[in-house]
Amino acid sequence: MSTEARQPYDIPFGLQGPVSPARARDHVRALVDRELSRPPEASRLNDLLLVVSELVTNAVRHGGGVASCGVRLDSDARVIVLEVADYSTVHPATSQAGDFTPGGFGWPIITRLSTDVTVTPRSGGKTISVSFQL
Repeated sequence: MSTEARQPYDIPFGLQGPVSPARARDHVRALVDRELSRPPEASRLNDLLLVVSELVTNAVRHGGGVASCGVRLDSDARVIVLEVADYSTVHPATSQAGDFTPGGFGWPIITRLSTDVTVTPRSGGKTISVSFQL
């Protein structure tokens, strides 16, 4: 895909049309509601939806856009895996003490709330995979 032709939210997240943090959250919430026999605790669902928002937002703000994204749910184990690929080879980072530049807080949120986080370099960018226990 040509980088000149893409828009910030141009890859479907199992949806028709552009991907935004809000649409990704709605999609994941619907998947969890539909596939789990017992809903997760409200606080845990909120944590999951925050992680979804941060992953997509970071890909757009810091990664040059969403290259691909997906979600898998193991309903028996109550584990959801989110994958978001972007166009940047730069590893996510946090803000340093005394840095007053906006941003840099999403990555710690992702790593603290998720069960497992993996950053995998790929040609022309990286993929971030996040496991989340519900």
